[in-house]
Parts: sequence; structure tokens; C-alpha cells
Amino acid sequence: MSVDENIFFREATMRICSTLDLEIAMWRTIQYIGEFIPADEMYVHIYEPGLGALRTIAGATEEGGRKMNSITPLPEAIRKRVLETPQMLTINRAEMEQGFKFMLDYYGRKDTSALMRLLDIEGEKLGMLALLVKGRNRFSDEQSRLFSLLKEPFSMALCNTMKHQEVLRLKDMLADDNRYLHSELYRLSGDEIVGAAFGMKAVMEMVQHVAPLNSTVLLLGETGVGKDIIANAIHYASPRKDGPFIKVNCGTIPETLIDSELFGHEKGAFTGALFQKRGRFERAEHGTIFLDEIGELPAPAQVKMLRVLQYKEIERVGGTQPISLNIRLIAATNRNLEDMVKTKQFREDLWFRLNVFPIPIPPLRERKTDIPALVHYFMQRKSRELKLSSAPALAPGAIDRLTAYPWPGNVRELENLIERAIIISRGKPLSFDLLLPGGLGDVSESPEAPSASPKLDDVAARHIRRILSRTKGRVHGKGGAADILGIHPSTLRNRMNQLRIPYGRKTDYS
Repeated sequence: MSVDENIFFREATMRICSTLDLEIAMWRTIQYIGEFIPADEMYVHIYEPGLGALRTIAGATEEGGRKMNSITPLPEAIRKRVLETPQMLTINRAEMEQGFKFMLDYYGRKDTSALMRLLDIEGEKLGMLALLVKGRNRFSDEQSRLFSLLKEPFSMALCNTMKHQEVLRLKDMLADDNRYLHSELYRLSGDEIVGAAFGMKAVMEMVQHVAPLNSTVLLLGETGVGKDIIANAIHYASPRKDGPFIKVNCGTIPETLIDSELFGHEKGAFTGALFQKRGRFERAEHGTIFLDEIGELPAPAQVKMLRVLQYKEIERVGGTQPISLNIRLIAATNRNLEDMVKTKQFREDLWFRLNVFPIPIPPLRERKTDIPALVHYFMQRKSRELKLSSAPALAPGAIDRLTAYPWPGNVRELENLIERAIIISRGKPLSFDLLLPGGLGDVSESPEAPSASPKLDDVAARHIRRILSRTKGRVHGKGGAADILGIHPSTLRNRMNQLRIPYGRKTDYS
């Protein structure tokens, strides 16, 4: 039966491009082309030069298609022939084509005709499309020409299939990595909270009470006390531990972007919104979202946050349909939200919604019994990170020096101090004398000393001014005051505002 080539190409292409599953595309195609070309079986082969073999990845007959992964090892002479295969090959007698004859003999088949079409895109060889039928001399020149028309649509289909399989492979790898990271995070945050039996005992008891529930948790504490570690512990001790744990620092997202970041946006919602985007809340589905520095949330976002807590749903920017959520919310702040409510900086109804189960986390100066354990933990961890063969020793009196210090930057400041000490020690015992404020060990400015002001704000203000004097007023960047204290620059500026410490280029700290 004859057919117009344009109609044949269009009808075949529609069937080839109707699915991402190559085997289904081949099955639909062989059903159609069988009216014009003898067709018993169709296969797609890929040459694997590393294996010296031909890999068959899909096959089809009129009854159906199937995925395949069969390897046919090729002798060296046949490999060369495969590499030299022309664009289109018509084989009506197997003995006339060495490579095809080898394949038939390998699979114990005889008297078979074949049409072979090289599949490539922009000169890059992808594989080979083969059509088989029993008997000799079964294909005419016209049928060979029709079959050759399938080259471009099948090349695209094979390319898409290979890319789709690569995406699935990477997705599986990502899932494996996520499972591994979940286990590592649980090990680090759930099992290794230093001080869980001493200074943090009350906190961990509260974590154990609330973790199995879906209640909102509010973590309260100064910067650097480890609120993110406690949030991790709650998540990985909860029934949601296999779901995502999404962390958001509300203080670092520009106000103009916070709605898009938290709630997502629809395509075309604003200039530059070229694609639909899921927000952090959607990404936390079936898991936990941790909103750090919740006190920095601007007023418009507070209104939307209230809706999330009340109705467990969001709307993307530019969207009209509500999206239901199944999440657990943990918030944290170093600010006094109750005072912010009184000064109209924070919504009272939102504070009530967040303050379901508050967990106050004590600062390091109130749990100094944990300092020796924390020092040991950070020395071991930082030594591994710095690829040292072993952790350095401590100099005599080093722990006393550390426990006498007020630690305004809390655990994070201690962690950074340990790392700096290891870097500059060059294998010698760590003494910290030159790293702590007060030079070679003047502890008279610690809160325990009689001559020091008993007020915490005074101690913190003196320490911040000393650091600013050391950095010549620089807050940002490597070696800046925020970096030395181990806190975020915006957090340091907020603290300086509270303590009425001026900052800026024109301020003299010399």
C-alpha cells in the first residue's frame, strides 16, 4: 500500500512524540507503519564503547512495547563495523552484512530482513533504530525511504528518553543523599546536643514533651545559644523526621522579596516572574518549617503568617487559589516579642498564635558547667574539619580562662574562638590568652569580678566596643566585629542600637 510521505511522517511523528516512554512510542509506531512496511519487531540499540557491546534499551511488537536492558558483546571486527554504519541500511540478506549476521547468529535467528536507521542529533550519534521482519528480501527501496523518515522524531524521542532517565537517576541519587543527610543531621542535632544532661537538661525535657506533637514551638534566646540546633532536635525527634526541614532566616530576606520567598509566586505575578515558584512553606509540606528571627518579620508578612497559623493554607503571590498545608512550624527569636507587641512592632494575635509552647534557651554564661564539654566537642569537630590528624591539647588554666569570660556571643562565639585558636596554635596547646578580650588574661571585666558592673547590658556594651575598637569600627566582612563575635551583622547592629552604641564610617573607635 502506498502513502504520501508527508502524511506518513506526520502520523508517525504524532505517535512517537505522544509519550516520554520510548517503548510505548515504538509500539504505537509499529502499529501504524505496519500498514505500509513489513514489521514484526522494532528495537532501539545504543553502542557502549566502554563495554565493547550493544545495549538494547527498548523493543516493540504489534502486541506491545517493553523496556529492555540487554547487552550484546561485540567482537572487535564487529565494533568497527558498528562505528562505520551508514545513516540508512537495508538488509534483505543477512550474509551480506557482517554485523547484522553476527547479531542473528548470537540470538539464534535465521532468514530475517532488517531496516537500520542511525539516530543522531547535530552530528552526535545517539543510537540505532532497527526494524525486523521474518524472511529474506522483504524490504523495497520505497519502504526503506519511508522508514528513513522516522530518523528525526525517533532521535528526539531517544534524546528525551535518555535525559528523562538521567533526571530520574539524579532524583534517586538526591533521595539517597537526603536520607543520608537526614540521618547525619539527626545524629548531630538529636544525639549530640552538648549539655543535654546538665545546663540544657530542662530544655531537652521540653523538647521531648513537644516533639511528638504538631504544636507550634517558639524558641527564645540570645543570638548564638543554638536555637537552630534545638529546632533540628525537635524535627528529627518528631513523626515528621522523614519529611523536609526548611530553615528560613526572616532577618536576611529583603522586605520586597519576603512574600515570594515564603509563599511562592505565579508566573507573571511581577516583573521577572518568568516561572511559577514554590515558596518555603510549600517546600516544607509533610515536614517542618523553622522561622528564625521571627521578630524581624515585616508587618504585611505578619498578616499572612497569621493566616497560615489559623487556616494552614497560603496563596502564592499573584495567585487566587488557596493551597492547603500539612506542616509543623517552629519559630525563634532573640527579641522580646511581648515588648514589641506593646510598642506595636509585632501583632498581638500573631504572638498569641506563636506562643503556644515557648522554650527559653539559657545563654552560655548561665550554663558554664557545659563549657568544658563544649570545648572538647568543638576541638574534635574543628580538628576534623581542618583535616588535622588529632586535636590539640589545652594549656593549663585554659578552661578557667574560658569560664571566667561572659560570652556575649554565646556558643557560636565559643565555636569561632576554638577554630581560630586551632588555626594559630600550629600544634601547640591552646591557651586563648591572645584571643579573648583583656589581652593576656585580665579577667577583671568578667561579671564575676567585684569591680565589674553587675548589669549584663553594661558587660555586653563594653565587649562590643572593645571588638569595634579592634576592627576600627568595621561591622561587616571577614575580620569585622560581627565575624569576630560569631553573629549576623544585622543582629549586631540591632544589639548596638539597643545599647546605644553608634556605628558607621564616621564613628571613631580608635
